[in-house]
Amino acid sequence: MKHIHTYIIMCVLGVFGLSACDDIDDFTTSPNNLLTFSTDTVRIDTVFSTVPSSTRDFWVSNRSGKGLRCTSVRLEGGNQNGFRVNVDGVYLSPEQGYKANGIEVRNKDSIRVFVEVTTAVNHGDAPKELNDRLVFALESGVEQKVVLNAWSWDADFVRSKTITTDYTITAGKPLVVYGPLTVEEGATLTIAPGATLFFHDGAGIDVKGRLVCKGTADLPVTLRGDRLDHMFDYLPYDRMSGLWNGVHFLEKSYDNRMEFTDLHSAFHGVRVDSSDVARQTLTIANSTIHNCQGHALYVENSKVTVENSQLTNALNNCLGVDGGDVQVNNCTLAQFYPFDSNRASALNFSALKRPLQQFVCRNTLITGYSADEMMGGKPVKDATGEDAAEPNAFNYKFENCVIRTPEVTDEEELPHFVNVVFEEKENADSVCTNHFRKVDGDKQDYDFRLAKTSVAIDRADPATATKTDRNAMPRDERPDVGAYEFKEEKTEEPNPQE
Repeated sequence: MKHIHTYIIMCVLGVFGLSACDDIDDFTTSPNNLLTFSTDTVRIDTVFSTVPSSTRDFWVSNRSGKGLRCTSVRLEGGNQNGFRVNVDGVYLSPEQGYKANGIEVRNKDSIRVFVEVTTAVNHGDAPKELNDRLVFALESGVEQKVVLNAWSWDADFVRSKTITTDYTITAGKPLVVYGPLTVEEGATLTIAPGATLFFHDGAGIDVKGRLVCKGTADLPVTLRGDRLDHMFDYLPYDRMSGLWNGVHFLEKSYDNRMEFTDLHSAFHGVRVDSSDVARQTLTIANSTIHNCQGHALYVENSKVTVENSQLTNALNNCLGVDGGDVQVNNCTLAQFYPFDSNRASALNFSALKRPLQQFVCRNTLITGYSADEMMGGKPVKDATGEDAAEPNAFNYKFENCVIRTPEVTDEEELPHFVNVVFEEKENADSVCTNHFRKVDGDKQDYDFRLAKTSVAIDRADPATATKTDRNAMPRDERPDVGAYEFKEEKTEEPNPQE
């Protein structure tokens, strides 16, 4: 009896199994039954020629009511444009003629397709558009196609290059840097107006000699990461932080200059090692250091001048000073780093390790999300008695600045602050909209030019303010605090005939 029961159960299960298989494996050759695609065009953005792209993917679904079988899935152009495709785990290889046969998509099922591209050299200066099509040939004879699109850009490449004699990088092709670009002692690296350097992950510039970035208002020097694609449709990788290592000035490096330079998306933007404070290590003028995963600018016991520059959005401080002689004039220090709520301050200056011989900050806007965006490290005596070491010098002064920090009322501290506006403790959103034209943390999209509601307007000292602003626009007789002189945005007059 037990064996009979087992036999009956197996028969019943077999009937259900056959019914299920019949339902799943019911394929059709009707031209009315079609595949559905999650996109009609796969866009891979811009890639440097000969460099593999990141991977894109899309879904192929069957909602037709019957199973569909592809006699082939093929790259229409073969490998003429360098596209590589994997369909449901099957690579469209050269040996198979860049196609796969017998790909099945069962009813109410989906398969995934992955696409990459490595383009050949274009032999041209401008990016070149490349297109191919992935053809799904159904058993019905119907062909459905998905467009593959990319842009290819020729570039020059350097790998772990050491510069031992004077050398100039010109504004021709983009230069992609892998590994450290080292300027040895006694050598000068000059980056010409309009040049753009793209740094791969882990790459950067180490300066033992001298670096001169000779950008202009019309032809700035750009130092950035080498990712040209998007993380999301609305978010280019270029807006992410920590994509490369930044610029590092070592202890024997002097007389460096960065002018009209846009440095962004590094780990540390610019680091300056301890050096002879009697000699000028670095001058930064009309430049931007933005969106860094470490410091934007960190100065350790060196002589540095920063004017007409934007230092914004860093996980650590936008400007960190540990001793030395630092002059700051008409700068915007704004801390709206979006990726971590534990971000540090817009400004941190200290004499805890090294004497702060002089820190002078004039006509500068210091603000951010926090209610206090300025931190100072004042040294104290290590011990009491005659043998106690005197604390390091701590000399600083703020003149005609707007600072988001609690108002200074201590009589000993007041002489260090002359004509300073201490911001109200309003919420961070109000600070964003009151000061700047755009602060969009979701899209990492920023415009730190002044809004017409900013208290920084007309607050600078005409005697000490720079004559032009970050973008070489002339300042008026009542100049503004910060890197940018306020200009009313032009709006088009409505056409009365329309």
